[in-house]
Amino acid sequence: MVGALIVDSRDRVFLQQRSLDRRLFPGCWDVVGGHVEPDESPLEALARELTEETGWHLGRVLHRVAEGQWDADDGTRTEIDYLVEAVGDLTAPRLERDKHPRCAWVGPHDLALLDDSVRRSGSTFVRDAVTAAHTWLARTPAPHRKDISDTL
Repeated sequence: MVGALIVDSRDRVFLQQRSLDRRLFPGCWDVVGGHVEPDESPLEALARELTEETGWHLGRVLHRVAEGQWDADDGTRTEIDYLVEAVGDLTAPRLERDKHPRCAWVGPHDLALLDDSVRRSGSTFVRDAVTAAHTWLARTPAPHRKDISDTL
């Protein structure tokens, strides 16, 4: 699995809330992402999922933020999350409302938004990934951010 922590010009990270009727992590805040199909590279899957879930297009891949494993009904899944820039109107995501009814741009001082998700899921993976993204953004000024797409 791949995930995209999309960053805007104010160094906030885009999250979407999973609907309450989702089988996995209902009501939890999540990053954009999903499965890598058998005929795809991780970069292709990242681009596809980003467009499917927001209507935006993948710009630059800036940093590998997190890797973790979690248990699903069908086994253990490995997820790799990347900090990315998206191309499109970032003020108007095209959400899949039946899957993700809400979205938010989260700055480093907005992490309390994720507390309920941690309680619901018992996992700090998303909060830790968002924190790692903000840490990297604070240490890496915009002019020094490079595209790492060729390393995926």
